Amino acid sequence: MGLDLPSSPRASAPSVQASLRDLLESGGRSYSFEFFPPRDDAGEAALWGAIRRLERLQPTFVSVTYGAGGTTRDRTVRITERIARDTTLTPVGHLTCVSASVAEVRRVIGQYADAGVSNVLALRGDPPDGPGGTWTPHAHGLDHADELVTLLRQMGSFCVGVAAFPEKHPESVDLDHDARVLVAKEAAGADFAITQMFFGVEAYTDLVDKVRGLGSDLPVIPGLMPITSVAQIERVAGLVGAAVPEWVVDRLHAAGDDPARVRATGIAIATEQARDLLDAGAPGLHFYTLNRSTATLEIYQGLGLDRRTVSA
Repeated sequence: MGLDLPSSPRASAPSVQASLRDLLESGGRSYSFEFFPPRDDAGEAALWGAIRRLERLQPTFVSVTYGAGGTTRDRTVRITERIARDTTLTPVGHLTCVSASVAEVRRVIGQYADAGVSNVLALRGDPPDGPGGTWTPHAHGLDHADELVTLLRQMGSFCVGVAAFPEKHPESVDLDHDARVLVAKEAAGADFAITQMFFGVEAYTDLVDKVRGLGSDLPVIPGLMPITSVAQIERVAGLVGAAVPEWVVDRLHAAGDDPARVRATGIAIATEQARDLLDAGAPGLHFYTLNRSTATLEIYQGLGLDRRTVSA
């Protein structure tokens, strides 16, 4: 797999789990891809096409999210199990508190463990009505991500990732509060964090500085999503609950009405951001692919990551 990970995730699940943790603790860099669950069989076929095209890049890991409000959970788990079984990729299981009792969450954790998935991304999740909506926990469920991390720790030897928010969580009072929440998740047992997508390196470095100021050395991996069309701007903003900066909009509009030029501009913006983040010391990159492989491949090539040496 990517960097120090062994070539066969199914040969020894505990060693894969330990390698991911050890990779980040040793200062190695992680390069990973995230996919969203398809709504139907046609979408699932397209997803598998993207997975297979990106597989040759040997990422550190890949993950598949739940749909809005915790929907598509069963499909997500099934796809994650298949990635573990049928590919050379290391899957990170997606897990949220949304619309699920503790018993249901335990069942999903058990499914992941049975499939040899020993790496899990533990999230509270967005309210069913989307980012910024009112969060109401399940009557018999969990209320916060740190509780989910604790449950995972109780159930097995998982490598646990959590979410981070460089531009403030919609429900947070301020960025200092976000940093304290992230450190609390580490105290519960989190091994690494992945940020929500954002623009601007300063947002990332400010968050990391705040976390370090609280005495934490938790690896925080920045999340990137290339915007390849003007029409995508509002959709992305609604998807992640964050505004797309004016300078991004201006650069895309400056490309004119030519879709190819707009797309190339979006790829250039993402590549520049990725390079600046790595130069700033980020422990890797996490790509929100939107189930499309081409843009991610182009960014990889622009950064020279497709020529990385991978140890067996």
